[in-house]
Amino acid sequence: MERQTHKIDASDKVLGRLASEVAVLLRGKGKPAFVPHKDVGDFVVIQNIDKLRVTGKKMEQKKYYRHSGYPGGLKSVTMGKIFERDPRELLKKTVSGMMPHNKLKKEQIKRLKFD
Repeated sequence: MERQTHKIDASDKVLGRLASEVAVLLRGKGKPAFVPHKDVGDFVVIQNIDKLRVTGKKMEQKKYYRHSGYPGGLKSVTMGKIFERDPRELLKKTVSGMMPHNKLKKEQIKRLKFD
């Protein structure tokens, strides 16, 4: 199996639409040899991630949650704060959420690179 490298320019692209396109490439769903239990995806390199667009008021209203496991340990952070800190993390979270939650996900998400 030969993996290709796809370069995508993220300037003026909407976050969700870009993430779904990247998830398909990472999984290899466009290939004739695709089967859900095999890892046949390609490498994806994203450029100009800081020029990504988000529609609506998601930057202020959408929240990401995590829990420490202790009582009262729920933490939340808005999409805007994540984007300010590291836009790559936001795209990685979005793509990761669009992939199946199984053991292949960890290996496939490693092929997502940023320029």
